[in-house]
Amino acid sequence: MIERALARWRRFDVAVRDTPLAVLFLAAAFLPVVQNHGTQLGGLPQRPFDALAFVAVGFECLPLALRRRWPGLCVTLVSLGFALDQLRGYHSVSGAALAVALMSAGAHLGARRRITALLLSVAYTALAIVLFRLGTDPVEEYVTFFLLLVFAWGLGAWLRATRTAEAERRRRVAEDTRAAERARIARELHDVVTHHVTAMVVQAEAARYLTAAPERLGESLTAITGTGRRAIADLRHLLDLLNPDHGPGIAPPPGGLRALVDHAIEAGQPVEFAEEGTPSEAAGSADLVAYRVVQEALTNALKHARGCRTSVRVRHGEQEIEVAVGTEGPGSASPGGSGRGLAGLRERVGVLGGDFSAGPHGAAFVVRARIPTGARA
Repeated sequence: MIERALARWRRFDVAVRDTPLAVLFLAAAFLPVVQNHGTQLGGLPQRPFDALAFVAVGFECLPLALRRRWPGLCVTLVSLGFALDQLRGYHSVSGAALAVALMSAGAHLGARRRITALLLSVAYTALAIVLFRLGTDPVEEYVTFFLLLVFAWGLGAWLRATRTAEAERRRRVAEDTRAAERARIARELHDVVTHHVTAMVVQAEAARYLTAAPERLGESLTAITGTGRRAIADLRHLLDLLNPDHGPGIAPPPGGLRALVDHAIEAGQPVEFAEEGTPSEAAGSADLVAYRVVQEALTNALKHARGCRTSVRVRHGEQEIEVAVGTEGPGSASPGGSGRGLAGLRERVGVLGGDFSAGPHGAAFVVRARIPTGARA
């Protein structure tokens, strides 16, 4: 109930929300118990409230409703009311509104801040000179009061700087979040598109040599069609998962590692697959990273060592997933390409606190990854 009322109150214009403060100061100024007990600058004799006192108090209090909408106008009107208050000797408690107006100006005044501060200082100096000639207070009293007014402005300026710094921090966080999200989407698209397109290219190249064997040519074209459909399905799956309404996590496509290996075999790559243990429900994003490691390794095998023996070993432990993909044969020991895929995998595994390596091992090129799942033993 209270939160709903506060939310409804925040929807009002800022001038409406500041009006109660102005009314509170105005009401306090006319309480008999506090009349002539406000700010006394200059030591002028006290004067009972008269018609002109209503004008002075009105100028001091009512502009506070504009303290955030038009802070420059607010502090100007309040200063005029304060000057009239002190020169006439009313000494109203509404004189405290000057500090509120100065703090609001320091916090909310956007343009001409230095000029406004200079003009207010000049106006105060003129008021102090007049009061010094008419009153009995020493110069030290005027200097002390001026320092209090400077403190009120400085407090508002500090609030403004704090608010600006917080807004800048939130902007940087938003930009970093967007950049991280773009990088995540780029990695996912790279992994999905590269794998399927590579398989289709390999199958299409193989089909060129099967024109004399129509039955095998038909099988190859069927495989290309299936690969294309899987690519479309995986892309739709990815786009669905990237939808903000879907949920926070991205999981491996349906079929998991087994479907990934079968796809590589259909593309003409001899793959031996061994999987130990079962994926843990608490693995989180580790399962997806392991899937991408195997996917990228098989894609590179199809690109650079097509038809060569490839082994895939995956072990699901209680606290980590271990992946090892090795490809034998000529060209596997020094694969070409941009290296962007392997660099992306190293980054993904590193984010989860794991280890990643990819390089020649004897006559084979081996990709290894140890991916913590985050589960507790």
